[in-house]
Amino acid sequence: MTRIIIGGGAAGVFGAIAASANTSEETILLESSGKLLAKIEISGGGRCNVTHHCFDPKELAKAYPRGNRALLGPFSRFQPQHTVDWFQSRGVALKIESDGRMFPTTDNSQTIIDALLGEAKRSGVKIRTNTKVRTLDRTESGFSLALSSGELLQCDSVLLATGGSRNGYELAKALGHTITPLAPSLFTFEIPDRQLHELSGTSFVDGTLRLEIGETKFISRGALLITHWGLSGPAILKLSAFAARELAASNYRATLTVNWIGGKTEAETLEHIKSIRQNTPGQQIGAHPQFGLTRKFWSYLLERADIDPALTFHNIGNRPIQILAEALCRTKMSVEGKGVFKDEFVTCGGVALEEVDFRTMESRIVPACYFAGEILDIDGITGGFNFQNAWTTGWIAGNAMANRS
Repeated sequence: MTRIIIGGGAAGVFGAIAASANTSEETILLESSGKLLAKIEISGGGRCNVTHHCFDPKELAKAYPRGNRALLGPFSRFQPQHTVDWFQSRGVALKIESDGRMFPTTDNSQTIIDALLGEAKRSGVKIRTNTKVRTLDRTESGFSLALSSGELLQCDSVLLATGGSRNGYELAKALGHTITPLAPSLFTFEIPDRQLHELSGTSFVDGTLRLEIGETKFISRGALLITHWGLSGPAILKLSAFAARELAASNYRATLTVNWIGGKTEAETLEHIKSIRQNTPGQQIGAHPQFGLTRKFWSYLLERADIDPALTFHNIGNRPIQILAEALCRTKMSVEGKGVFKDEFVTCGGVALEEVDFRTMESRIVPACYFAGEILDIDGITGGFNFQNAWTTGWIAGNAMANRS
């Protein structure tokens, strides 16, 4: 019995390892490029954000704008704790960072690559790079694959783990599967505000965001970063994921309202500024930034509120203070495009989830055809969640293929 895995990313390699474990039957992995695990190599700035320190399947599933319900069952079988144990048993220790992300203790993605490829070799996986599948057809006994080289391959079962590649979607569609609308996810916001751009590098520990696209609203909270084109940071990336389809439909035009000081309400903010005015009335407002903000950003807000930074708190009336509180808690900005988030871009959309049995990752339409990873209509927010989807679905699919023997 021959199994073929199409795609040499995290899901494909992990699936191939699971499919070939404890069996002498042939498992072949086909990768169209010249390199396996390319995304792992660049993830986390070359450190590889392997997974996230969230061991509760229900909480974990909340990190997936698409696929959260479908993943509940799979996460009860293979979740981050299993990922940690899998690498640990192969000599790779993982560490937890303050935000919950998990990396190898070596801070080197090559450690993860070596562990995966080493295990694939020990398991007997036959790897072929620079091998693109042109067509994939169902036959009476299994599948026939036509390669771009003209070679024909036959197999009993196949796993499509081609990530967000167009070729993978076309192969799945040709077999009769539905591909849900595709759109980018995990990107930054372009905001046409030159004064904001001049503050590039300014960060905020806790911001609250509201994104409005027509009548649809999305909320996010977390760290923010001003860039030379607009805004980035975890809170922005989370918004881009949950609003991926709506933003694509609006051509990345939306209204963003920012509370720069997190959980503070406008009333609390106003009260704080009034107390400063009462207790230290002689202080120059421009020289004394509040709420832990940088002096440059404080000056930016004062300008938005049309307050002369040379004035003392005593000389500022109630109306200007009210406007300043609004700027702190409700700065409105126009989103007029998207950037990218390093090299960790993922795709929203893919094989429709109702066409896949998540107990085995087998197609409900084409028997012996399996799916894993980003080719599915599943994507997570940043923080190791997309790799965890790859490990989980790859492991389940690979084991199901092995059990067909």
